[in-house]
Amino acid sequence: MKTILAHIQLMRPANIITAIADVLAGFAVSGAAVQLFSAENPESGALFYQLLWLILATIGLYGGGIVFNDVFDAELDKKERPERPIPSGGASVLSASILASLLLIVGIAAAFQASLFSGIIAIIIAILAILYDSWGKHQLIFGPINMGLCRGGNLLLGVSAIPSVIQDFWFLALIPVIYIAAITMISRGEVHGGNKKALLGGAAMYVIIILALTFLGFVSKIPWWQVIPFVLLLTYFIFPPLSRAITKQEPQLIGKAVKAGVISLIVLNAALSSAFAGWIYGIIVLLLLPVSMGIAKKFAVT
Repeated sequence: MKTILAHIQLMRPANIITAIADVLAGFAVSGAAVQLFSAENPESGALFYQLLWLILATIGLYGGGIVFNDVFDAELDKKERPERPIPSGGASVLSASILASLLLIVGIAAAFQASLFSGIIAIIIAILAILYDSWGKHQLIFGPINMGLCRGGNLLLGVSAIPSVIQDFWFLALIPVIYIAAITMISRGEVHGGNKKALLGGAAMYVIIILALTFLGFVSKIPWWQVIPFVLLLTYFIFPPLSRAITKQEPQLIGKAVKAGVISLIVLNAALSSAFAGWIYGIIVLLLLPVSMGIAKKFAVT
């Protein structure tokens, strides 16, 4: 049981819930969410099964990518984070590598069940994830961008439910790219503290995200009052812990700011979803938040 729990911990299950929210948001952007709940749409059943395949795909892709992160960090974690599953002996580099590989294979295979285009996107996500784990995260500039591209690709994975829509809304993938880049910058002081410039840089990118979502709320076909409450909720979740981290620059506070940012991905996706499918669908996505927060009490997020 200890070994099983260690491998589940490697997968960061609370974070996987946020990846599911990415796909649900992309599904809304594509217009498939509106079609799914349309009583007159004969394709609703097919869209539902397609969504299930995409959810399974993102579980595999995110899980595999995050497990490989610990595999590549095994030696470093012996010094900085000995409590993690691999350095603590709960899992081995070999067992973690096998798990990560199987997860990525399942993710890619599931994506191909949804569509050929979804499968291609899944392969790109897997490559980006391994690139980040093995090399990208050590790069000052490209690292945050690399991680952001993984999340942007995850959003597009949801949009690929209707492939033709991607050419019209591909730029929306920049929202999770910038958001994740912000979290990645903030996390650089998580072990040793300090790094105020990175914290301020992350805060600046958060502001860009809030402004972008607000703009989207006012220009989309959905009434603005269905979108803005989600944007305000996102602001409430991410800025207070980041403000405390900037003030004291202590590792523990920075860790809390990172955790808040990761969990709040669900709120971001709820805001994005509401702009394309209305507040009810936004609430459906937001319901993943207490699930993720509950799991986060049992398993590490960062």
